[in-house]
Amino acid sequence: MAINAGLVLEGGGMRGVYTAGVLEYFLEQEISFPYVIGVSAGAANAASYLSKQRGRNKKVNVDMVTDPRYLSWRNFFKTGQAFGMDFVFDEIPNKLVPYHYDQFYQTTSEFVVGTTDCHTGEPIYFSKGDYGQDILKVIRASSSLPFLAPEIQFKNKTLLDGGITDPIPIKKSVKDGNKRNVVVLTRNEGYLKKPSKFNFFVKRKYPHYRGLQQALAKRYRVYNETIAYLSEEEKKGNVLIIRPTVPLEVGRMERNPVKLETLYWQGYEDAKSMSDRLATW
Repeated sequence: MAINAGLVLEGGGMRGVYTAGVLEYFLEQEISFPYVIGVSAGAANAASYLSKQRGRNKKVNVDMVTDPRYLSWRNFFKTGQAFGMDFVFDEIPNKLVPYHYDQFYQTTSEFVVGTTDCHTGEPIYFSKGDYGQDILKVIRASSSLPFLAPEIQFKNKTLLDGGITDPIPIKKSVKDGNKRNVVVLTRNEGYLKKPSKFNFFVKRKYPHYRGLQQALAKRYRVYNETIAYLSEEEKKGNVLIIRPTVPLEVGRMERNPVKLETLYWQGYEDAKSMSDRLATW
């Protein structure tokens, strides 16, 4: 079943396992969208959804999370990366849990990945025509969290986490022509961000990136304004929101596979409970 609407996916590190569960239900029911946009973990989960690899997101993000090469403080002290980015974006998709590139490039759906330009502090979006065969590099850039991963160079741009500048890229989807959107969030209803207390450390870590400094300082405001916008669009019937219905017990860097599997199936069940609304909507 194809739905003539956009699919918008929030990031959130390991909280993205919730989105993986939602997308698994969509795959099972053969629910597809002509346009998918995501940032960070949302973009990473979308890739396996678009390559139609059922169970892959669970295998990668739940079953492999206890491997220290995936996520560990050992990684951080050894390489400056909490997530083993080479392991996640090279060894896993190319060797351990092969990614079906051929299926991904055969799909007719547009897939847009949001990133942040470190110099300007503005969001930069890459569609299929922009990244070509470099899909994993762009998702890696979108998933590179400040302090926890190095910047990524791509197309003469210095990039980091797409969630910094456009954490829920609903307005980009609307701008691209999707008046109706299904939005998958990774926070409970009522969650709002607070101003960062780490602006001093940001300036110390990234002295040459004034744009990034400003983007991180106003990140909370951008997020909260987006939530308010979504609320209004939902009232108008333009947006259908799927979000965790049970209080989250998973953090951005969660490594407990039991908690992660619980969140994964929560996403699956929440999507399933919305299936009738989704069909009529």
